[in-house]
Amino acid sequence: MSLTPDSAVRTYIDQHRAAFLDDLTAWLRIPSVSAQPDHALDVRRSADWLAAKLTETGFATVEVWPTEGAPAVFAEWPSGDPDAPTVLVYGHHDVQPAAREDGWNSEPFEPVVRGNRLYARGAADDKGQVFFHTLGVRAHLAATGRTAPAVNLKLLIEGEEESGSPHFRALVEERAGRLAADAVIVSDTGMWAEDTPTVCTGMRGLAECEIRLYGPDQDVHSGSFGGAVPNPATAVARLVAALHDERGRVAVPGFYDGVVELTDRERALFAELPFDEERWLRTAKSRATLGEAGHTTLERIWARPTAEVNGIGGGYQGPGSKTIIPSAALVKLSFRLVAGQDPDHIEKAVRAWAADQVPAGIRCEIDFGSATRPCLTPLDHPALQAVARAMGRAFEGPVRFTREGGSGPAADLQEVLGAPVLFLGISVPSDGWHAPDEKVELDLLLKGVETSAYLWADLAENWRPTP
Repeated sequence: MSLTPDSAVRTYIDQHRAAFLDDLTAWLRIPSVSAQPDHALDVRRSADWLAAKLTETGFATVEVWPTEGAPAVFAEWPSGDPDAPTVLVYGHHDVQPAAREDGWNSEPFEPVVRGNRLYARGAADDKGQVFFHTLGVRAHLAATGRTAPAVNLKLLIEGEEESGSPHFRALVEERAGRLAADAVIVSDTGMWAEDTPTVCTGMRGLAECEIRLYGPDQDVHSGSFGGAVPNPATAVARLVAALHDERGRVAVPGFYDGVVELTDRERALFAELPFDEERWLRTAKSRATLGEAGHTTLERIWARPTAEVNGIGGGYQGPGSKTIIPSAALVKLSFRLVAGQDPDHIEKAVRAWAADQVPAGIRCEIDFGSATRPCLTPLDHPALQAVARAMGRAFEGPVRFTREGGSGPAADLQEVLGAPVLFLGISVPSDGWHAPDEKVELDLLLKGVETSAYLWADLAENWRPTP
């Protein structure tokens, strides 16, 4: 009996499942913790291990790219079809710090299978989700009879994501010609739940600043001078109080300039998700929701820009009292940005707003860190629809759409390469990224393999990007 394309993919995956998991386990044993200098050689060892495995998989070009920090791995496998789209897969091979005494039930770098789950640091974030592409492309070839992928396939697997990707943008800019692609697939993400496969369509950007207010040249007596000189602690409190209006909107003039509003269809798709707000509140360790009026909780954290106070301080903080007018106070703010917002514009707007809030006699200094731009791919983009179809085939059911409230280096790829960013991940919230006992569900991991196997032919058949 001849096999259908889907059954051929599943048969191939089943036949190679054990070897795939053995290889992944070997990679997970390498403690590639980019944040700890003692593991620098391990991060390099991880890059070399992946490079060798990608060569074994069949990639025609595999290179380890050095940076001023940890190395990245680049691989390329041309399609041979001059009209084929070019797709770049992004992920990372570094992991978060982990130790048994953090609360793990087993050694974090000695992978163990319990039930149908693989426990190890990096199992989900992000080695497992990077590695499923190796078996996925081989299953794609086996099912289609091709000797090269249906798309020009590239991989960029960085080594510093868990340390904030400090050298990533420079690497992408330096190697932009080699990384040129029609679409970027980010496999460093998750889905809603095991029984609710989803595709993420975008991530928010991020701008951060520290505002320092200075009053008297030194702390002075509150009895002798209080009520007669400006107090920077009072000024910083008023600054924070002025950050939002009574409807929870950010009150910085110009903050919402350019914001791409949710469409009615997007709001309806968000509303379809089985969201339990009470359960979400328990996860948030909070007792009530609060935010911009007129928007649901999911809309607030996925598709609306925000301003948050991350820290505030000034004056005496010790036991008892110390009756002073403090000489200085500060506040740390972060702004999550959505599609259409420009971090440079946000910085100028915040600087102008703060200057207007600060009273005479108070000197204001503001420092902004490096910003991350938001990224968003429209629901009707052909490449995004191909990802949804491929996942739907693997899960044999409907696929819904989400966004991510956080920020990441995906926006650098979108901005530098000028390509839409698509998200393909199979991790679920219970996988415990950055936490003790991080794990990946093996059934879902193999669904990731299957999705990857279907995706390349779908893109080649249904999308011809315009030059």
